[in-house]
Amino acid sequence: MKKEISETEDFEPPSSKAELGKDGSERSFSSLPKKRVNRDISKIIPLRNVLHPPRFRCSPRTSAFRKQFYPEATPEEWNDWRWQLRNRIRDISTLSPILQLSEDERIAITDFSNQLPLSITPYYASLIEKDNANQPLRRTVVPVTTEHLFSPGEAMDPLGEEHDSPVPGLVHRYPDRVLFLATDFCSTYCRYCTRSRRVGNREVSSFNRAQWEKAIHYIETSPSVRDVLISGGDPLTLSDENLEWLLCRLRKIHHVELLRIGTKAPVVLPQRITPALTRMLKKYHPLWVSLHFTHPQELTPEVTQACERLANAGIPLGSQTVLLAGINDDVETMRRLVHGLLRIRVKPYYLYQCDPILGSSHFRTPVERGLEIIRGLRGYTTGYAVPTFVIDAPGGGGKIPLLPEYVVGRDGDDLLLVNYEGHLYRYPDSMGMVDPINRWVQPTVN
Repeated sequence: MKKEISETEDFEPPSSKAELGKDGSERSFSSLPKKRVNRDISKIIPLRNVLHPPRFRCSPRTSAFRKQFYPEATPEEWNDWRWQLRNRIRDISTLSPILQLSEDERIAITDFSNQLPLSITPYYASLIEKDNANQPLRRTVVPVTTEHLFSPGEAMDPLGEEHDSPVPGLVHRYPDRVLFLATDFCSTYCRYCTRSRRVGNREVSSFNRAQWEKAIHYIETSPSVRDVLISGGDPLTLSDENLEWLLCRLRKIHHVELLRIGTKAPVVLPQRITPALTRMLKKYHPLWVSLHFTHPQELTPEVTQACERLANAGIPLGSQTVLLAGINDDVETMRRLVHGLLRIRVKPYYLYQCDPILGSSHFRTPVERGLEIIRGLRGYTTGYAVPTFVIDAPGGGGKIPLLPEYVVGRDGDDLLLVNYEGHLYRYPDSMGMVDPINRWVQPTVN
C-alpha cells in the first residue's frame, strides 16, 4: 500500500521561481540537475503534497492585514521569510499608511534617522494597533523622541562588551563560554536594544568570513570554552547554508560541548522557522535556542507553530524577557506571558532589568518592580513559569540574580523564612546533631 505523507511539514513553498546556486547566482528550477527517481513506492510522496505543501499558520488578523496593505502579495510570498525581509518597513512613507503616527513618532522617525534604524517585518506590523501609540508592541519597535534624551549612567556599551572582546565579534566574559556575534543585522529592531551601537549598519544580513575565522580560531585555542552562544544581530537572518557552515565548524571543536542560538526571529519573523531549517538544526545537538519574548500579544498562531517546529526538532527553548516600563511591568501581564510560553513549550528563562543604554530612561523601571513581579509569580504558579530576575551588571560584571527577601533572619539555630503568602516559618539550621538527652554535639571533623 502506498504510504501517504500528510501534514508532516516536510515541505515548504519555494521563496521564488529561482533558487540560488552555490556561487550566489540564481538558477531556475528547470535548470537544476535532475535527480534519480526513487522507485521505492513506500517513499513516493503524493503529488498533492508537492503542489500544496503544508501551510504556515496565518491568523485572521494577519490575513486581513495582508489583504489590506499588501494585496499584491500571495499567501506563499507572505509566508516566505525572505519576502518578509525584503519588504520590512524602514521609513515613514511605508509606515504612515499602516499606523496613525503621533507627532512625536513622526519627529523621531524623520529627524533622528541616523540613529538605530526603523525596521519592522510586515508580519510583526500586523500585530500593531493602528490608533494606539501606547500599545505595548508598538512602543517596542516604533521610535519616539525620548530615545535621544540621555540620562546619567547610560552608555553606548553599558555592559562593557567591547572590553571583553579578544577578537572582533567575540565576547569572552565568563570562564567557560563565549558570545559569538555572527551578524549585525536584525529583521526588526527593538528600541531598547543593548547592541544598538553596532546593529543596523547593513540593509541585508551578511557575515564576514574572515572575522568568523578569527573568532573560531580563538575558540579552538581556548580549551576552557565549552559553550558558544551565537547571537548578533540575529543569526537566524543568515541563510541556512551560512548558519550551517558556522554550526559545523563549531561542532568540530572537540572541547565545545554546547551550542546556543539567541534569536527573536520566531517572534517577529516566524516564517523563518521552516522545515528545512529545523532539519538542519537538529543535526547539531546538543543545541539550545534562547528566544526574546516581550508581551503576551506576541503569542500568535504563527509564533506557536514556529516554536512547535523547533521543539519537535528536540531543541530546548528558553525565553529572555526585558522588563519594560508600561509594557510588561505588572504581575498580570507577566503571568499571561509566562503561562502562554509554557503552553508553546518555551521555558521562561531570564527576566532582565533593562540595560542602561543611551536614551533608555523611558523604558527602565525601578528594580523593585521586578522583585514585585517575582513575588507575584513565586508560589502562585508553577516554578517552571518563574524566570530568574537578573541585572546584567554595567561595566562587564555579568548577570547578577535578584530575589525577594524570603530569608528574614535567625532565632538561635532556626532560620526564619517568609513564604509567598507572607507567613513566617522556621527551619532548623544547625550544623550540629542532637544526642539522646537533647544536647548539641558538634560534628566530628576528620
